[in-house]
Amino acid sequence: MYQELVDKKVKLAVIGLGYVGLPIALEFARKISVIGFDISAKRIEMMKQGIDPSNELEKEAFDGCDITFTDSLDVLREAKFFIVAVPTPVDEHNVPDLTPVQKASETVGKVLKKGDYVVFESTVYPGCTEEDCLPIMEKLSGLKNVTDFKLGYSPERINPGDKNHTLSSIVKVVSGCDAESLDQIAKTYELVVKAGVHRASNIKVAEAAKIIENTQRDLNIALMNELSLIFDKMGINTYEVLEAAGTKWNFLKFQPGLVGGHCIGVDPYYLTHKAKELGYHSEVILAGRNINDNMGKIVAKKVIQHIIKNNGDVKSSKVLIKGATFKEDVSDIRNSKVSDVVNALKEYYVNVDVEDPHADSDELMHEYGFGLVENPASDYDAVIIPVPHKQYKDLDENYYTSITKPHAMVADLKGIYRNKITNRTYWSL
Repeated sequence: MYQELVDKKVKLAVIGLGYVGLPIALEFARKISVIGFDISAKRIEMMKQGIDPSNELEKEAFDGCDITFTDSLDVLREAKFFIVAVPTPVDEHNVPDLTPVQKASETVGKVLKKGDYVVFESTVYPGCTEEDCLPIMEKLSGLKNVTDFKLGYSPERINPGDKNHTLSSIVKVVSGCDAESLDQIAKTYELVVKAGVHRASNIKVAEAAKIIENTQRDLNIALMNELSLIFDKMGINTYEVLEAAGTKWNFLKFQPGLVGGHCIGVDPYYLTHKAKELGYHSEVILAGRNINDNMGKIVAKKVIQHIIKNNGDVKSSKVLIKGATFKEDVSDIRNSKVSDVVNALKEYYVNVDVEDPHADSDELMHEYGFGLVENPASDYDAVIIPVPHKQYKDLDENYYTSITKPHAMVADLKGIYRNKITNRTYWSL
């Protein structure tokens, strides 16, 4: 398979051209022939014009790529190597929603041929690829894994907005259903991953490796968040504590904050869901999730307390929130915990304005029920900065003075203005 791909005798297809799928597809398209498949005709038309619908890639990223964008199964059928990169969200009860990955499995099953390879990149719980996705493909294709086609799993590790840790510079974990598939899948990814690949012993190991990467990060941030709540009651600044503790060589430099996005705030639930099915109730992981999931309400409560103390009339108060995406310097609003802050403030009938240089107002309105203001007012009772976009870091005390009342609070969740704001009440996690 590898040699046929290199010789462009066969094509590789990427199914799902979002934040993960499109960069992978374009990277491969510089080496081999690629089919980029997505169910959204609108997104396909944008990509045909060299536009990334996710706003992560510049038009130059499409240059020199041997790629065909399509939403047609007939075109998709031309491929022999399939990479599935669709999202794996949770529902409103934090239960894994496998619908996207199941639908993608159906799509592959309809075009699967003897000798084909299928590699899943979607983050799932250990066992999902073989227990949930494989039966769908086998049923629709009439083919059997190992004997008729090969199955693999290689989790994505792309960090949105991170220009240093890209697909090619991060070691790629790969796995296959047998020795042959592992070798061919590893060689294929080595075409585009300069950092090399790690060959996992089996698919479940690779699935587990991915899910604990984000679970570990989630728990470390949860610890920082809990520490920030304790230190706040003690009247000491968390970032000053972390700065001091960070002078030790083995101290892990995590920070408190809102934990959203499609991965860190979601992946732990996939692991705990599977654990529950097996009769084990997670304690540590879910405890961390509970802390992180409640941080939006905690921030809102802190601001409300300040308004009550200094203004009294909560209903007439105004709060500006600077930043709506799930993290800094990206346009991705998926699972943004800023919405938790907005909703908690509105429960107290606070007038809330939100602005963000990266987010799309219509998308926010559709997803969360609020849009963006173009021009902030000049009489806010509080300003909350949950997302430290680059555009915000150069703002100074004069700016915040110009848009707030004298008694206002500046809630700087990531501490980017520490020791820089003195004429307004300053608070950070």
